[in-house]
Amino acid sequence: MLNRKTNVVILVLLLVLSLVMLVPFMVMISTALKSMDEIYTRGGILHFFIPDTIHWENFIDAFRFGGANWLKYFWNSLFVTVVTILISLCINSTAGYAFSRLNFRGRDTLFFASLVGMMIPPQATIVPVFFILRHFPFAGGNNILGQGGTGFINTHFALIAPYLAGAYGVFLFRQHFLNFPKSLDDAATVDGLSKFGIFIRIYLPLSKPIFATLMTTKAIQCWNDYTWPLIVTSSEEMRTLQVALVLFKDSVATQWNYLMAVTCIIILPLLILFFVAQKSFVEGIVSSGIKG
Repeated sequence: MLNRKTNVVILVLLLVLSLVMLVPFMVMISTALKSMDEIYTRGGILHFFIPDTIHWENFIDAFRFGGANWLKYFWNSLFVTVVTILISLCINSTAGYAFSRLNFRGRDTLFFASLVGMMIPPQATIVPVFFILRHFPFAGGNNILGQGGTGFINTHFALIAPYLAGAYGVFLFRQHFLNFPKSLDDAATVDGLSKFGIFIRIYLPLSKPIFATLMTTKAIQCWNDYTWPLIVTSSEEMRTLQVALVLFKDSVATQWNYLMAVTCIIILPLLILFFVAQKSFVEGIVSSGIKG
């Protein structure tokens, strides 16, 4: 009986917390559907959540307002996110396989060194990474010494490069691959598969949850990033959604309905991705639990 009461209390608390977390989203959607006069009109508590008159045209007018090239911004964010996910999945999966299933000298030391990267805040690496990309030899008009040009600054590569690898993804794949029994490798070796063949034909097909997990986290990281695109891009042609959204807010500070309408559309791809990959995402987190 005690356990049942405890479960009910936990369920109620989770429901309340879920509703509290949904409040900002509900206010955002409500504001996006209101006129500016209604936004500044005082009312009761329901006024924040239920518009008196629904203005669906705000979602169209927001993209026309100010002459911003939102299609270009969406393309930049989509291109950077998709390319980053594809390349990082290849790098992290192969590195995780090597650290978990291959025996070579210095393996544990290299893995520990990669984990050190998780302890360094990204703010501490912004300046060094910027200088590396800015002074990369023979890029953007640079000479062999990395001088005379702009390097990779203000390019798609500059937006993608810092997210291609990462110790977090390597750690996830390594922990997942450690759960496979050694007998599986032995049986595949007897069948004539090489180490790379075992990885491609056995490990990858059985690792869909962990791929979904890393794909989701990488997508959120790239799609929502603001600081790094702001630093390495200067032209409107290279502007991403988050940078454009902040500039849009600064230029039309009073147009809250347009701002919320654009924000709703920007977060929609991430919501769709999460709901589609939700089951695999949870399975990936569970399957990558730390193994002694």
